[in-house]
Amino acid sequence: MFRGSIPALITPFQNGEIDLKAFSDFVEWQVVSGSHGVVPCGTTGESPVLDDEDTHRIITTTVAVVNGRVPVIAGTGSNSTRKTIQNTIAARQSGVDAALVVVPYYNRPTQDGLYAHYKAVHDSTDLPIVIYNVPGRCGTEIAVDTILKLAELPRIVGLKDATSDTSRTTQIKSAVKSGFCVLSGEDALAGAFLAQGADGCISVTANIAPAECAALQDAWVERDMARFMALQAQLMPIHKALFVESSPAPVKYAASVLGLCSDEVRLPLVFASAKARQVVEEALSMSGLLNSTETVKRRVNG
Repeated sequence: MFRGSIPALITPFQNGEIDLKAFSDFVEWQVVSGSHGVVPCGTTGESPVLDDEDTHRIITTTVAVVNGRVPVIAGTGSNSTRKTIQNTIAARQSGVDAALVVVPYYNRPTQDGLYAHYKAVHDSTDLPIVIYNVPGRCGTEIAVDTILKLAELPRIVGLKDATSDTSRTTQIKSAVKSGFCVLSGEDALAGAFLAQGADGCISVTANIAPAECAALQDAWVERDMARFMALQAQLMPIHKALFVESSPAPVKYAASVLGLCSDEVRLPLVFASAKARQVVEEALSMSGLLNSTETVKRRVNG
């Protein structure tokens, strides 16, 4: 159902508030650069520190700017099933195409609890749901068997897998219904996930390199391995640099260097450190993004 390069959108702030002008321009740039979908209000968008009004404004703005050109998959998950249901219903009313629902964090539910959580969200709305497995942030991993059981439900349509175990992709894809998508949640492993049968990547790097990330995914589909390998080599320094400190501080700093928005984050996150900034700048330069013609255009038009 979903494929290709799907940026997990950052949320630009200015003096503590959402910079809707910068965000609208940013979403438009993502779409015209070839992204195959967008994810507002994911972890990269600092969803844990957004209130309900913030979330509504971001999602409705995304839907309006995208205007049906690519799918909008809104992050709606929390560690409360009731709150996740409320978020998902609200997102549905805003016109999104699907919901990205993270494994409940902190509570550390059992696999039976995870199944019950996702089934309750599934049964609350007609919106397609993508499971988000990120044990490094949540403290709990959803097992392959639980995913396969959930995939039997008609509106559980995919998985974002932010683990290093690419073999899970083959296990899942070989057993689920046709159309169930697996999307990498790790940019550095996007190629490895594709080789195991994945359909694309929900990407942090695509925030600052949307055209390149989309071209990488398209090169794989077109079996243009020379272009795929060249793009993978070009982007790898960026993939690594953007996680030198807690995300999204490094990617927001990169976006600020490229003239896209402020690097402001909300507490408890803080601005990227001087050391992290140096790492990001070096990666931008190494990848060719820092001094590219496209970067100049972005700064002029921004």
